[in-house]
Amino acid sequence: MKRVTLFLTVLALLLLCVLLVVLIYNSLVVKRNAVDNAWSQIDVQLKRRHDLVPNLVRAVQGYAAHERQTLEAVLAARSAAVRPAGPERRAQAESTLSAAIGGVMAIAEAYPQLRAGENFAALQEELATGENRIAYARQYYNDAVLAYNNALHTIPSNLVAGLTGHREREYFRTADPERGPVEVRF
Repeated sequence: MKRVTLFLTVLALLLLCVLLVVLIYNSLVVKRNAVDNAWSQIDVQLKRRHDLVPNLVRAVQGYAAHERQTLEAVLAARSAAVRPAGPERRAQAESTLSAAIGGVMAIAEAYPQLRAGENFAALQEELATGENRIAYARQYYNDAVLAYNNALHTIPSNLVAGLTGHREREYFRTADPERGPVEVRF
């Protein structure tokens, strides 16, 4: 009788351990999938932004043909940003594109007729809305990465993560110039 009780106790503990490992593994998979989903949301928003850039350049070209170098820089930055890469490289490319778009907006300031045009105003509004969506998608992605990475580094899930090949994910960080203070000139 004691042997049967001991056997059942050991079996119950073993089943409990297996169940715990399965639950932890499933939790890690869910968190990893949330990170992948969040990254795809960033991709969707960035693609929308990339699709707007040629329209913005075309709208400005008619008014500022002599600003060709700036417009070409925007298109080159867009081409670099479209290529898929990890979060760090993608953030750098997007930072370059943001700076280039800022140059186009600065050109537009010199042309009141351009700023007053419906097409340009609509593009500008769409870009502003897109930037808000991108910021939200980045925040969502970084929150998902935080939850996933925390799970990878806490006990007991770190034991299961190490055994099953789960690896840490990168945050989507802004480039260094975007972190500094904003310079205001009068």
